[in-house]
Amino acid sequence: MNPFEEPPLRDDLRDLKPYGAPQLDVPVRLNTNENPYPLPEAVAEAVEKALRGVLRDLNRYPDRDAIALREDLATYVGHGLTSANVWAANGSNEILQQLLQAFGGPGREALGFLPSYSMHPILATVTATRWIGGTRRTNNFELLAEHAKAQVRVYQPDIVFVCSPNNPTGTASALDVIEAIASEAPGVVIVDEAYFEFAREGAQSAISLLPRFPRLVVTRTMSKAFAFAGARVGYLAANPPMIEALQVVRLPYHLSALTQAAARAALTQAPALLAQVEAIKAQRDRIVSGLRQLGLTAIDSDANFVLFGEFKHQQTVWQALLDRGVLVRDVGLDGWLRVSAGTAEETNAFLSAMGQVPHDA
Repeated sequence: MNPFEEPPLRDDLRDLKPYGAPQLDVPVRLNTNENPYPLPEAVAEAVEKALRGVLRDLNRYPDRDAIALREDLATYVGHGLTSANVWAANGSNEILQQLLQAFGGPGREALGFLPSYSMHPILATVTATRWIGGTRRTNNFELLAEHAKAQVRVYQPDIVFVCSPNNPTGTASALDVIEAIASEAPGVVIVDEAYFEFAREGAQSAISLLPRFPRLVVTRTMSKAFAFAGARVGYLAANPPMIEALQVVRLPYHLSALTQAAARAALTQAPALLAQVEAIKAQRDRIVSGLRQLGLTAIDSDANFVLFGEFKHQQTVWQALLDRGVLVRDVGLDGWLRVSAGTAEETNAFLSAMGQVPHDA
């Protein structure tokens, strides 16, 4: 091959750009929805001990099906699940990719309700699954049951994505919305619950609907609530036949022994980590009220971030905040920006910076 020739990338991928938020060295980084707190000392010690326990066996492949980790995840999630209902992978994005590899692909279609998690259409594209961009209400980004069901009825997609709580809006969908979609969908319904632990009181997980809908899948992650973004652990809950089908596309030994050990250790420390979640939720609610006191629109959030606006030019506001040492996320939604809930000090810095930025920008 001529080294100066253009790589023979698939035609449908040529216009794609690599996914990723800006990684800038700034005092206050609130753009990627990370848990702002480091692992508590007790959790770090538990993880270190677990890692030491597997180091001398790294010459051997890990448990290919991660049975022990799946059992622990099932116990954590509850709802009467067992390891047969749970699958784990390297972050929820790999889970989503495996689902599209198994149930999407050439000649198949996936529907999502926009605005929503931008990786859903990217993963659809890279797995040669045709993407259909559905809609939400325009005033508050709510997804209504009949509106969603009508779109499923029209498009008859092979896969339906529902992000709840939704990224980037933070809004959670009630169970009647999921029920309406699942009752109409001819194929797989994927409910992305990456931020479920941050939901406000009264929110219900779509996992409770699994006994009624055999093709329903609920995906989650340990990146957010468990402060495990660097470990890359995601998982899903589904009926056992869905798990069995999914294993056709999984790579052999895809989840390392180190990852499995670290995740199991973290799950034993769930109470300490979920206490951090409550602190993050308090800062999220502070952000919502603080932005409203500044005369801005802030969407009520069930996640660890807040969508706020409405600006004439959100990029100008984004740059003004960056100039003041605060990095938030421009999600490409005209007039809106997204800010992650950080520590109390980070919230102070963000609100102080917003108070200095012209709101008519």
